[in-house]
Amino acid sequence: MSFSMTGYGQSALQFGGYKITFEVKSVNNRYCEVVLRMPREWTGYEDMLRRMVQAHIRRGRVDVIINRELTDGAAGAHALDRNMVKSYLDAAEALVREYGFKGELTLQDILAMPGVMDAKEEASPADSSGELAGLLEKGLHLSLEALLEMRSREGAYLTADLTRRLDRLEELHTGISALAPLVVEEYREKLRQRLSQLNDGSFPWDEHKFGMEVAIFADRCNIDEELTRLYSHFGQCRALLLGSEPAGRKLDFLIQEMNRETNTIGSKCNHLAVVNLTLDLKAELEKIREQAANLE
Repeated sequence: MSFSMTGYGQSALQFGGYKITFEVKSVNNRYCEVVLRMPREWTGYEDMLRRMVQAHIRRGRVDVIINRELTDGAAGAHALDRNMVKSYLDAAEALVREYGFKGELTLQDILAMPGVMDAKEEASPADSSGELAGLLEKGLHLSLEALLEMRSREGAYLTADLTRRLDRLEELHTGISALAPLVVEEYREKLRQRLSQLNDGSFPWDEHKFGMEVAIFADRCNIDEELTRLYSHFGQCRALLLGSEPAGRKLDFLIQEMNRETNTIGSKCNHLAVVNLTLDLKAELEKIREQAANLE
């Protein structure tokens, strides 16, 4: 199953009077990049949490945000900073004295000022038994499950869309394969007509030279190898989409190869209908490339 690189998951747990929230977000990235943001005193668990993420995700940028806040009603949840209050009052008096401002500060004004009522920075509860480590692991695991579920749903949608587009590529391939033998036939008839119009009896008709010219053209515009390789790439793409390994990078390589084969077909086959079909092929391949860029 193919996974998308975009997703989101969250969870929340209670521990020691705290509510600990976990958010995991992932977006497209060429490699697997894990960025963690958490309280400073918990950075000792960063390697453990990073390895957890890397065990589940092979490709994409993953942002892990872990926050903690004291639960409502917890003792000492907020504290009054008297020094901050005094500095605000002194500043207000200075403004009145120096600039003549009028008005008075109310209690509501003072309490709303930044830094007056701050959450107390309490140390995390002791973790001698490893309980906090287990809780962080559990919370991140729950968030990762939600993230992976979203990535799986999006991946299934992308796989279905890419499969439909591969079906369209095969239809165009069938059309080109049917037209390929007619290219030489049409060239032979047009060349014969052209030579007949130009022949005023002043030069003899040479069937051997005529056949040589047609043979050279047939060899120059032969696209059998390109069509075979192109069809092989379709099968490889389908196998990647149905496989269990990340398919994004390999699909990107195959799309480049299919574009190369398509360009060769268009340049070698001097036939309007075939050229039009190759243009449709290139347009569909570009859509596939855009979609495949979202796959892990």
